[in-house]
Amino acid sequence: MLSNFLDALAAVLAGNAIYFLIMPHLPRNLRHAMFKEDWGLVTDFAICTLLFIAIKLIFRRRPKS
Repeated sequence: MLSNFLDALAAVLAGNAIYFLIMPHLPRNLRHAMFKEDWGLVTDFAICTLLFIAIKLIFRRRPKS
């Protein structure tokens, strides 16, 4: 369970860092406005989700037999 939490934490921190670095270069409708649900929030979520999946695939834990 701790491993899953750390993977999710790493994905969210890295995903948000990536999003905020590329945000000035995105079209206006993909930029997040504070305290609003918009396409920028969806874009940020998508980046974090893709990073989480990549982390899970890269550091796949093999079950003990």
